[in-house]
Amino acid sequence: MPAWILFAVIAQFFNAIVALVDKYIVTSKKAVPEPFVYAFYTCVLSGAAIVIYIPGLLPVSIDGVTFPDVGNVRFPTLEVLGLSILSAYTFFYALVSMFKALQQADASDVVPVVGAVSAIGSLALAYLFLGATLSAHFAFGVILLALGTLLVSHFRLSWKGVLTCISSGIFFSLHYVVIKGLFNETSFDDGFFWSRVGFVLFAISLLLIPSHGKRILPHVRATRKRIGALVVVNKVIAGVASVLVLKATELGDVSVVQALGGLQFLFIFIFGVTLGPHTPFAYGENTRDLKVFAHKAVFVAIIILGFWVLFG
Repeated sequence: MPAWILFAVIAQFFNAIVALVDKYIVTSKKAVPEPFVYAFYTCVLSGAAIVIYIPGLLPVSIDGVTFPDVGNVRFPTLEVLGLSILSAYTFFYALVSMFKALQQADASDVVPVVGAVSAIGSLALAYLFLGATLSAHFAFGVILLALGTLLVSHFRLSWKGVLTCISSGIFFSLHYVVIKGLFNETSFDDGFFWSRVGFVLFAISLLLIPSHGKRILPHVRATRKRIGALVVVNKVIAGVASVLVLKATELGDVSVVQALGGLQFLFIFIFGVTLGPHTPFAYGENTRDLKVFAHKAVFVAIIILGFWVLFG
């Protein structure tokens, strides 16, 4: 198996873990039940991803693998700075919507719907604004993703949950297109660095707005060390997953890496089946009922197939 495929598979395994921990954090009253605050934490911690520039400073080389070089980072132009802040804005509100949805439903219901909407939106926006080409099977892939989304929405989500998932998917698609535009504007090393800086600057700017500061600061002070450590560890795992996806994209076939994104839904489903019966109902995966199990299995299979058709 090529290293880049292994990177992509491991990344989706980590992403599944992150989604389930996110579910616990925004649902448990002992953690960070305010989605807005947790999204703030996530943006701040996302800035720590610039540590991937450290290996590039070391006199060590790995065959076939390159690391971002801080020497390629330049003082940002207005376009780069603007796109970096916009990417942070879209990412933040995508997270807020997704965390709200996770408060209302299982991760194995929410994440596939958000992913399906995001995949369709990203391709459509890239086609309209970035001149991207669509695959010959685009229409069939969209139909499968839409069908899976509609089935999950009808059987597993409330209307409020559906709208929240759609909102999250749209913001994620905007985020991905803005990031792509940023990388078109400058080099990958430069764009990635300033996009992480943009996350931190955007998060800090929220504290300057009195109404937002009042929502965030009390939770920051009240967060227990144990929960704070869980948040940090979870976001470190998310950062590792992000880097693995980027490396897989660099080393291998982009379309295959994107198609492998559907594995996240499969891993979440497997975790739900194996661990769901042993976790509290409020923030666990609810797969105890055979009918619910069957619904989830069919819906997830359709959406995974849609990903393979769309990107394969």
